[in-house]
Parts: sequence; C-alpha cells; structure tokens
Amino acid sequence: GANGTIAPGTTTVNYGANQTFTITAATGYNIDSVIVDGTNAGAVATYTFTNVTTNHTIRGVYRIKTYTLTVTQGANGTIAPGTTTVNHGANQAFTFTPTTGYHTDSIFADGGYVGATSPYTFTNVTAAHTLTAKYAINTYTLTVTQGANGTITPGTTTVNYGANQTFTFTPSTGYHIDSIFADGGYVGNTSPYTFTNVTATHTL
Repeated sequence: GANGTIAPGTTTVNYGANQTFTITAATGYNIDSVIVDGTNAGAVATYTFTNVTTNHTIRGVYRIKTYTLTVTQGANGTIAPGTTTVNHGANQAFTFTPTTGYHTDSIFADGGYVGATSPYTFTNVTAAHTLTAKYAINTYTLTVTQGANGTITPGTTTVNYGANQTFTFTPSTGYHIDSIFADGGYVGNTSPYTFTNVTATHTL
C-alpha cells in the first residue's frame, strides 16, 4: 500500500516452509493494519506464514501520524484555535487576541519565549508541542506640565487601562487656581481633578 513497504515483496516458498515479512511505514506514517488473506492481523511490524501449503496474500495499510498541539489559555486573552491535532509535516497557525485593555506580552512555545506577535505558526510539525501566552494590561501616560506659582501632585504618571487618577492643585502663597486644562481644553479651576476610566494618554 501507499506510504509503507513490505519486505520481501511477492515471493515463492516451498511446501511446508515458513516465510516472514517485515512491514515498515514511511516516515511520518504508522502501520494501521496488516491484512492477511483478507483478514486484519493487526498493526504488526512482522508477520510469519508458517508451514505454507497454499497461496497467501499480505497487504499493509498505513495512516499518517498526528500530533497534539496543546494550548494553555492564560488570563486576559485567548488563543485560537485551542488545543488541536495536526498531521505529520503540516503547519498550524495560532492567533492571539487580548481582552480589551490588554496586549500580548509574551508567547511561549514548548516553554521557550518566541516573541509577542500574533499569529504564531508551528511549521513542518513532527512532534507534539505546547503553546501559551501571557497578557499585560495597557498603561497610559498622563503628562503633567507644571505652571508657575503652583504645583500639581502627582506629576506625570502612568496608570493602568480603566483606572482613575486624581490630581491635586496647590497654588503658591498669594496665588489661586485660575484655570485647569485637560487635553488642551478648559475643565474648571477647582482642585482636585480626576481622569476617570483611562483608556488613552492625557495631558494636564
């Protein structure tokens, strides 16, 4: 059959003799079954006709090897497809989708770091593999420009996606807050001022 050999091939033996055949699958294949005189003799690597007194037939059936690519899903993101099985020599791509507000921080194939870029592809698969990813929350810089005659606390700072950040304005002695500008727009003159549910960078 295709994808394997039986040795020797067709042969002639004397009455009462024995004859052993060796069944060998091609690279990337397994023996699926050995059919002797029309009956499945199992996935055997050798088969012996003993005390031959008639004609016989032997045939090999082979199936491609398959390998499991085991996906471990980390928090705050998904890998698609999940755990899957592929044929010997095939390629398999995986796509990483972080949860809103997160990004792919690192991808690990077989326990080793392979970058942080989606997709990741196993090529010419000849063994089982593992895949996982870690995701990190997005962070945004809130840039503070300190004006004369007062301070803003804290100064420039970084906050996580979805977080709130409050800033306090303290005029120098003899001064008062005249105006506060967030992202270039006037937002009042009262301390404190809070950026809520931060999903982008801001200026103050």
